[in-house]
Amino acid sequence: MHRLPVDPTEDTLSFFVVYMSAHIKPDSVGTYLSGVCNKLEAYFPNVRIARGSYLVKRTLSGCRKRFKCPVVRKLPLARTHLTTLSSSLRPNTSHDDLLFAAMLYTGFTGLMRLGELSVPDNVAIRDYRKCSRRSTVITFSRGYGFDLPYHKADRFFEGNKIRIVRRGGLDPAPVFLRYLNSRDRVSHLNPYLWITSRNSVPTRTWFITRLRQLEPNLDFAGQSMRAGGATAMAEDGKNPIILQAMLFHGHDNEN
Repeated sequence: MHRLPVDPTEDTLSFFVVYMSAHIKPDSVGTYLSGVCNKLEAYFPNVRIARGSYLVKRTLSGCRKRFKCPVVRKLPLARTHLTTLSSSLRPNTSHDDLLFAAMLYTGFTGLMRLGELSVPDNVAIRDYRKCSRRSTVITFSRGYGFDLPYHKADRFFEGNKIRIVRRGGLDPAPVFLRYLNSRDRVSHLNPYLWITSRNSVPTRTWFITRLRQLEPNLDFAGQSMRAGGATAMAEDGKNPIILQAMLFHGHDNEN
């Protein structure tokens, strides 16, 4: 169609990169190109050399800049979201409402991801080894803590000891302890820390459904907890270097 030579040369591969970048995300073009080379290598042994050439690499780099897509981020939750939720809790509040409040306070003040507090909706990819256990919970004068077995930022699968303490006027301990009392009434046999009234670990959809009741704006989602907690710490004067390390490496021992 384009009257180009059949052999995959540096020029033809760079043309392919430009053409594909105009139709799909440039970050995916490199993967497509590697797949094409894998199929063609049996017929054109030098295709890998052309793929690794300076021209092709620079073309990929240029297309990432030229056709880059804007980063879409969810809005961070604010302290007012948590105080509103806390003020709505009553003596007869249901177990599931207490669970949601405890998860939200813990995720916000501990800079935790939603995936560390819940399980995926897809049953096939659930791994209950990642779920925190009730037996690891400890309480102390400043707050509470529990063990996080391992998570996606844990490269060595060592886990973390999460410590949740009072920060910036937010005290998550009363909410968590109310949930814990309710949780132990629901089940003494279930080993996991976070369980619903149906004696199951909450899913992502379970959490998001309740988040929508608190904040209907679709610009808020699961990652809004972690983003909101980090924003609150920055506003309180947390050392930016320490905060960045906490976000990058996962958790420290004084979350």
